[in-house]
Amino acid sequence: MKKSYVYLLANKNNTVIYVGVTSNLVRRIYEHKTGAFRGFSYRYNCNKLVYFEEYSNMDMAIEREKQIKSGNRRRKEQLVNRGNPNWKDLAIGWLFYID
Repeated sequence: MKKSYVYLLANKNNTVIYVGVTSNLVRRIYEHKTGAFRGFSYRYNCNKLVYFEEYSNMDMAIEREKQIKSGNRRRKEQLVNRGNPNWKDLAIGWLFYID
């Protein structure tokens, strides 16, 4: 079964948080970093991966994405702070090979 991911991106100053879901985290982060799509994350310069969760199927990931999106900013900040208190870009050093 294919893995799925829920992820949070932030802009340079951590003032904007974007929540997304994908079945290919490396490819999707590459797309955010290169501005491949001109949506919310592009408009607000959200390209720093600050948090992600892995799921065994897309339905679970989508359910979790909706749960995170329905929460307030404080809850999103708490998620990031637990695993990444310095809000560093977790994708730094990733090699972006696209299948």
